[in-house]
Amino acid sequence: MNFTPKQIVSELDKYIVGQAKAKRAVAVALRNRYRRSHLPTEIREEITPKNIIMRGPTGVGKTEIARRLAKLVGAPFVKVEATKYTEVGYVGRDVESMVRDLVEVAVRMVKDKKKKEVENKVMPIVEAKLIDALFQNRRVTTVEVKREDILDELKSGKCEDEIVEVNVIDNPKPIMAFSGNEINLGSMFDSLQPPRHKKKKMTVRHARDLLLQEETDKIIDMDNVNEEAISLAEEQGIIFIDEVDKIIGKSQATNSADVSREGVQRDILPIVEGSTVPTKYGNVKTDFILFIAAGAFHLAKMEDMIPELQGRFPIRVELESLTQKDFKKILTAPKNAVTVQYANLLKVDNIELKFTDDALDEIATIAANENEMEDLGARRLHTIMELLLEDISFNATGEHPMTVVEIDREYVQKQYKDKSKQKKNKIKMGFTIE
Repeated sequence: MNFTPKQIVSELDKYIVGQAKAKRAVAVALRNRYRRSHLPTEIREEITPKNIIMRGPTGVGKTEIARRLAKLVGAPFVKVEATKYTEVGYVGRDVESMVRDLVEVAVRMVKDKKKKEVENKVMPIVEAKLIDALFQNRRVTTVEVKREDILDELKSGKCEDEIVEVNVIDNPKPIMAFSGNEINLGSMFDSLQPPRHKKKKMTVRHARDLLLQEETDKIIDMDNVNEEAISLAEEQGIIFIDEVDKIIGKSQATNSADVSREGVQRDILPIVEGSTVPTKYGNVKTDFILFIAAGAFHLAKMEDMIPELQGRFPIRVELESLTQKDFKKILTAPKNAVTVQYANLLKVDNIELKFTDDALDEIATIAANENEMEDLGARRLHTIMELLLEDISFNATGEHPMTVVEIDREYVQKQYKDKSKQKKNKIKMGFTIE
């Protein structure tokens, strides 16, 4: 999608508070991809993405910036933990699996897109099979059964939870992995014999999904899907490598995880530099994948990374700790604000939750003060909100009329007045449900 850097930052602002430098950096990186795609082939091949490394405490938005960026443009995205990988020769995941994970995401995205394109073509076939199943069901108890009536009920959604018996493909056995290579034992011989079917009992809703999947699979050319997915992963893929600071260890260390950490950096280097990774869908070139690394870097520094890997992340961004003002904005401004989430959850049980402005100020102040001891970023708000609303959430049953519950500064202060006493004598809730 064609977004200018300013538009990208504006979209990110809807979900992430502050961190203007990081937003600008990723916005420029994304726009440069668009610019590159409009260049002649011979020039385009010479331009590689400028990878980004973010440094900042936990909970300030590093992962969310990368995730929202990918979602904004519909790019394949995977988040991986650097600590999950081991140097070649050790037991554990090899670094090439991050590229295989990215391709899996791309295949799923392309397949979903193709499925929507052919859904209208196959829906009549699916409906016919469901009508047959419902017809057989009802003939057992009713003599007068009309297919036209069943079709009307099916389209109006009146029989979604009715149990039917349908003939579906027997799925292959789960995937097993050997030395990082994925092998589907159940589908190895599928091309040599027709697929096996078996009857299963399920709801109409579930049956529709399974039958729709089967019918679309018959039409969709998986070779084209795989080819398009590989191209999508290569040209637009984003890999977010979190906790990269945790693989910076002392090479002299023995009998600990540190012994392979520098080796993991060396293994990541060719992936980031640009190499070809074999996957079950075909070979994938990593030259034009955008890599975004992140870490807190409390104990280690960026400069402690091996020089070659440092050079592959030329854009360095510092993310700042959140302030009291930031916390208040996080509570109200984003589309997915934590107060909105809790209000929507409790509305299911007939609680209309409202926060006064002074209550939000108090919560933000508590979060800022708590983070001075141990900086957990915006995650601190989840802890505070859970403690604040624990009694309300526990007592709300949905069996009472809609009840308005207002959280004010006084209520918030009561919950945090004396933490040592609170552990022994729990403060009662600020309202009663009859």
